[in-house]
Amino acid sequence: MIEAIGLTSIPRKEQPPAVDNVSFAAHTGRVTALLGAPGAGKTTALRLMLELQRGRGITYFRGRPLHRIPHPAHEVGVLLGDVPGHPARSVRGHLRMLCAASGVPARRADEVLEAVGLVSLRDERLGTLSCGMDRRLGLACALLSDPHTLVLDDPARGLAVGERRWLYDMLREHAAHGGTVLCSTADPKEAARFADHVVTLDGGRVVADQRAADFARTRLRPRVVVRSPHAARLSVLLAQRARSTQRSVEVVREGGNRLCVYGTTCAEVGETAFRNGIVVHQLADEVGDMGPGAGAGAETSTAQEPQPSSAAIDARTGPDPEPEAAAALDSGLETEFAPPAPGSGPEPEPPTLTPGPGPEPAAATPALDCGPEPEPSAPAAAPAPAPEAVPAASTTLVPPQEAPADDTPQAAPSQRPTTPRPTTVALPPPVLVRPAPTPLRPVRYEIRRAAGVATGYIVGACVLAVSALTAVLLARIGHTPQPRLLAAWPVELPLPPAALGAGLLGALAFGDEFRHPALAVDRGTVPRRLGLLTAKLFVASLTALALAVLTVGCTAEVLYLVYGSELVALPADWPALTAGWLALVTGCAWAGVLAAGVFRSTTAGLAAVVAVPLLVVPAVHKMTEGLSARGPVPFAGRLKGGLPPRWPFGGEQHLEALLRLLAQPVGGAMALSVLALLCAYAFTGLRSRVR
Repeated sequence: MIEAIGLTSIPRKEQPPAVDNVSFAAHTGRVTALLGAPGAGKTTALRLMLELQRGRGITYFRGRPLHRIPHPAHEVGVLLGDVPGHPARSVRGHLRMLCAASGVPARRADEVLEAVGLVSLRDERLGTLSCGMDRRLGLACALLSDPHTLVLDDPARGLAVGERRWLYDMLREHAAHGGTVLCSTADPKEAARFADHVVTLDGGRVVADQRAADFARTRLRPRVVVRSPHAARLSVLLAQRARSTQRSVEVVREGGNRLCVYGTTCAEVGETAFRNGIVVHQLADEVGDMGPGAGAGAETSTAQEPQPSSAAIDARTGPDPEPEAAAALDSGLETEFAPPAPGSGPEPEPPTLTPGPGPEPAAATPALDCGPEPEPSAPAAAPAPAPEAVPAASTTLVPPQEAPADDTPQAAPSQRPTTPRPTTVALPPPVLVRPAPTPLRPVRYEIRRAAGVATGYIVGACVLAVSALTAVLLARIGHTPQPRLLAAWPVELPLPPAALGAGLLGALAFGDEFRHPALAVDRGTVPRRLGLLTAKLFVASLTALALAVLTVGCTAEVLYLVYGSELVALPADWPALTAGWLALVTGCAWAGVLAAGVFRSTTAGLAAVVAVPLLVVPAVHKMTEGLSARGPVPFAGRLKGGLPPRWPFGGEQHLEALLRLLAQPVGGAMALSVLALLCAYAFTGLRSRVR
C-alpha cells in the first residue's frame, strides 16, 4: 500500500504552497483516485510522493520510502504526462531500451506490447502515435518491470470513451491481482466510475477521503438540463407544479437559456413545457457535480451546484427535502419517483430503485425522447439510505455506452457495488526471475539507445563525406603534410571533421537523455551514476575509434582513386601518429560526453569540444613555455628525467611516447579539459545526491 504523510511543497516567494499537509493512504487491491480541479495540487502531490520535487513529508511504498528501495522501477511504475521518448525511436526499440535499463529480459517488451494491444504498431515511430496509442505505450512502460504499485497522473486525458474504458479495466485488473493503483483525475464522474476510493484535493489540501459509494452519494447529484428561449417562464411553471404536487424541486438558472432542474424527471419537465406551449431546444438527464466540499460535511439541508451567475428557485413544502434518487454506477438500476400523498408526514418515503431504462443518465444529449417508460424486467432492489442532512443521491447515473447491456449488479466486500464487465484485458505475465545486476546492464542500455535512432549513422556518414572531400581539395592545393592529408585536417581548422563528429556523438549521448528523459520518469532527472557514465564513455570511445579508422581508410581510398598511390604511402613514424590520432578523437568524444552531462545540453557539449583548441590550447602553450623558460632542459625532458630509468617489458618507450603526446599543446589541453570536466561531473553528482 501507499502511505503519504504530511506532504507539503516549498512555497515560492509569498505564494501559498501548492500542496499543504496532504496525508492519505492507497490500499493494496484497490484503485485510488486523486481527484481535483486543475491547479488543486494533484501533480505536485504525486511528484512529492515520488521524490521528484523537494518538499516536506514522506511517502511509504509497502513500508519503505522510495529512496530506500534498491530498485525503484521494480516497485513503482510511473506515468507522468506523455511518454518521454525520442520521436524517431520505434515503439519496440524504446521498450527494449528500457528493458536493458531495468534489468529485465528483452522479451518482456513483446509481452507488454501484446498486453496493451500495440503489437501491430511495434515498428511505428513514437512521434507518429496518436494520443490513445501514446497512453497505451505509457502504461506499457509503467508495467515493464512488473511493479507492485502504479502511480499515474491523469492517464485518460484526451482519450475517447472506448480508450478510457480499456485503460480503467487494465488498472482494475492490476489491482485485482494484488497491486496498488493511484491515479489522478479531474472528472468526479470518472473517479466514481472506476475507483474504489476517492481522495479529493482542493487548494492543495485534502477536503474528502471517501469510499467511492460515499463519494457518489455526497458529491454527484442527478438533474435535468433544459435549454429553451423561454427559460424564465419555464422555471416559474416548474416551481408552481412542484408546490401543487408537494414535491421538492430546485431550478437553477445558468446564464442564458439553460436551466438545471433537481428533484424531477425528464418526462415531467417535457410534459410541463408541452402543456404550456414552450419551445425546448434541449432536454436531457445529467449528473451534476456538487463541488469538492460536498463530501466534507453537511452544514446545510440542501446542496446546490456552484455556478458563477445562477439564480435558484427552491420550491419546498416540508422541513426536509425529498431525497434525490439516482442509479448505481455501472449497473442498470434507475429511479422511479413516487410523490407522497397530500396527507403524508414531514418525512417523505425513500425512492424505490427498479431496474429499467428510466431517465437517460450522464452527459447531456439533445434528445427529446421522453415517452412512457417500459415495464421493469427485474424485481426492485433495496436502495442505499441517504444521509439525513445531505439531500444528495445515494447513487449516480452512468452513460449507457459506459456499461455493457449484460451487466448484473454485484457488490464487492467493503467496497462500492461494482458490475463485472466481460474480461477484455489481460496483464502481461509476471517476471518470476530477475537477473542479478551486472556491469553490462548500462552498456546494453547505451548501445540500444545509440543504435535505436538514425542520428549517429547520419553524423558518421556526413563526417566521412566531408573528410573525403576535404582531403581531395587539400591534395589539389598542395603544401599539406601527409598525416594531415589522411586525417583531412586543414591548418586553418581547430579540429578535423572526425574529431568534431566524435565530439558531437559524445554530446548527444547525454544531451538526448535530458532532451528526451526516458530514464527520468521516476527519478525526476537523469541519474548520475558511475555505471551509466562509464557505459557512455565506453560506447563513445568505441564509436570514436571506429569513426577515426573509417575516416583514414575512406580518405586514403579516395586519394588513391583520384591521385594514385604516391599520396597514401605509409609514414615512417605511423605508430606514434596513429596513437595521437586515436587519442585526439577519443578525447573529443569524452569531452562531449562529460560537458553535456555537466551542462545538460548537447550544444554545450559540442561547444566545450570546440573550446579546447581555441581557448585551452593557447593557455596550455603559454604555461608550458613559461615552465621551459625556467631551465635549459625542456619541460617534456624534465618529465622524462624524473621517471625511473628502467621499466619492465620496455614500458619506458610507451611511457615516453605518452609523455611526448601530453607535452604537445593539443594533447595536454585535451587531457586537462577531460580531467576538469570529470571533476565537475562528480561534483554535480554529489551535490544532487546531497539535495
